[in-house]
Amino acid sequence: MPHSFSLRVYYEDTDLAGIVYYANYLKFIERARSEWVRGIGVDQVALKAEQGIVFAVRRVEADYLSPAKFDDVLSVTTDVQDITAARITLTQDVSRGDETLFKSVVTLVCLGADGRPHRLPADIRQLMQR
Repeated sequence: MPHSFSLRVYYEDTDLAGIVYYANYLKFIERARSEWVRGIGVDQVALKAEQGIVFAVRRVEADYLSPAKFDDVLSVTTDVQDITAARITLTQDVSRGDETLFKSVVTLVCLGADGRPHRLPADIRQLMQR
């Protein structure tokens, strides 16, 4: 089931043209991913402290369709596309109402304390696949 995260565009998010600066969409989808992980019951701080496991972005495919502007209320939808032993692929779309402004495919990897790929714990994989 897709996760939805709402946010408002602040002045600091915009550029000279008054539209959301392109790199800020990456911040928006990062916030949404953090809330999705928290919402399914994964404590990333505890996961790192207890098992030495963290999630890192490996790849982002981004498609900017239409600009968001100051004071817009946006919704970021996060949906699991695929999960393997150490990789999670998500689709994340940013919308204003019914209009999709930004589409992305984000690949995350699970890393151990040594910075090398690590298997995603089975219980976390199950939570993410719901």
